[in-house]
Amino acid sequence: MNKPLRLTLSIVLASACAFAGSLSPDLKASNPSTSVRVLVRFSNPPSAALLNQIGGNGAAFDKQFKHLPKTMVFHGSVGAMKKVADLPGVLYVAPDRPIKRKLDITAATVGATLAQQYGFTGAGVGVAVVDSGVDMTNPDLAGRVVYSEDFVGTGTRDFYGHGTHVAGIIGASGAASGGKYKGIAPGVNIISLRVLGADGSGSDSTVIAAIDRAIELQSTYNIRVLNLSLGRPVGEPFYADQLCQAVEAAWKAGITVVVAAGNDGRDNTNGNQGYGTISSPANDPWVITVGAMKAEGTPVRGDDMIASYSSKGPSMIDHFVKPDLVAPGNRIASLRAPGSTLDVEYPENVVDPTTFGGQAGTYSPYFYMNGTSMAAPVVSGAAALLLQQYPTLTPDQLKARLMKTASKTFPASSIATDLTTGQTFTSYYDIFTVGAGYLDIGAALNNTELAPGTTPSPVAVLNTATGTITIVNPDSIAWGDSIAWGDSIAWGDSIAWGDSIAWGDSIAWGDSIAWGDSAVYGASVVKGTSIWTTTGSPLTQKNTNGAGALFGTKTPSAQSSPQAERTEMKGEK
Repeated sequence: MNKPLRLTLSIVLASACAFAGSLSPDLKASNPSTSVRVLVRFSNPPSAALLNQIGGNGAAFDKQFKHLPKTMVFHGSVGAMKKVADLPGVLYVAPDRPIKRKLDITAATVGATLAQQYGFTGAGVGVAVVDSGVDMTNPDLAGRVVYSEDFVGTGTRDFYGHGTHVAGIIGASGAASGGKYKGIAPGVNIISLRVLGADGSGSDSTVIAAIDRAIELQSTYNIRVLNLSLGRPVGEPFYADQLCQAVEAAWKAGITVVVAAGNDGRDNTNGNQGYGTISSPANDPWVITVGAMKAEGTPVRGDDMIASYSSKGPSMIDHFVKPDLVAPGNRIASLRAPGSTLDVEYPENVVDPTTFGGQAGTYSPYFYMNGTSMAAPVVSGAAALLLQQYPTLTPDQLKARLMKTASKTFPASSIATDLTTGQTFTSYYDIFTVGAGYLDIGAALNNTELAPGTTPSPVAVLNTATGTITIVNPDSIAWGDSIAWGDSIAWGDSIAWGDSIAWGDSIAWGDSIAWGDSAVYGASVVKGTSIWTTTGSPLTQKNTNGAGALFGTKTPSAQSSPQAERTEMKGEK
């Protein structure tokens, strides 16, 4: 086979041609008189003269960020923002988009229980939880929520109930359950940064402000991990997305960023059977993007299956291979925020106290939830365990180790049933569904390899002449001095890029993926050899009408579907 061409900087820049101009497509299409709040990205920190020009064009200043000096928030009419976008020094203007939130068996399944027996609890490691807040009164977190700040404006309490659950998956001590519902890293310190309101919604600017604060507090609380169990649809390339720029700033500061992939893996709105539904900032190539598995009620991995709602790659517009790995996310028992929105609306999700030695009908501090929002903190907890053992690990080295040591044994396909509707969904275990594999903490702790370079997720490239896809290692010109992915790779035992990908014992990536004759690719086309998935996967089937082709310009719906949100509470079997 011929090796694929490397993705060079010129090709990355060519991709930007599809997004020429500095105004986001959704703003271009908006009524000029509509009031809007926007994030403005500058080529350099703006001068006083440029800020005066912006004000003179009708845009009022709202906010700036200490560690993202090239990004600011303004408000005004869409017409004013169109003028601002034309000013020299303004790179990109986009709306301040809405954000949504996206353990006994869990800990044992991924190997955390054994790690804890050997003394690895994440002690001394700070994990920033950017979410709906954390209930500090829960005994499972006693004394370990070391910092709490509200970016919504109504207090630090968890009025929604999502952030407390996420924090519990990361670091609950199990004090209220006799150790049964213990988190992955029960010794970590939690830094609670509240960005979601009582209805579970927030905005880009509040999340960016929280990330900015995490960077500022990094040395004070030894913040080494940042968990984002939230997201919104992708609206532009990652390098123009302000959320992606914020998570990259944290990554470059030495904080490992873990992000939920999203819960839209069943979304067939664009005819893609759930492919291309990774949310932002999970689409950023640097962060660790996590999909959700189902533990099937046992602590062994052999019977586990992918959750059909787990969002699939490649990422829209940039086509990065996502998720990076998967972890348990279905029917996860973790901490409850009493009186919160979710607690009131879903009383049936409260864990029966008799499961951990309590009396029937008495108060239970635990709650069930589902989704990649629950899978991400499993990986965040795992990262804390590794950082306790190996404090000098960089985010790139940690990402590489978790991906390389992930279990790669999967079935070819599985069928799931939605507990709300009774619908069935078939999932295939290709690279865009399970990434580099299933989190294995024991294997990661026993591994001592250090990735020699950076670890951006690779790119899926369509050959328009053949309709096949190649997985391509990003070129060092675009990404830095060196890339960690080489002949010995996280996706299998050995890869020479472009020749073949050995995917464990159960799946061989060989000759070709037939993406469909009508798939329309964007500007960044690289010809090369290709890989294939298991027979029967939607990736091997023809798309005869071209609707929603992933390598085109269509994007997922602007909001998560109601079905995706119901699934987060009800789960599947």
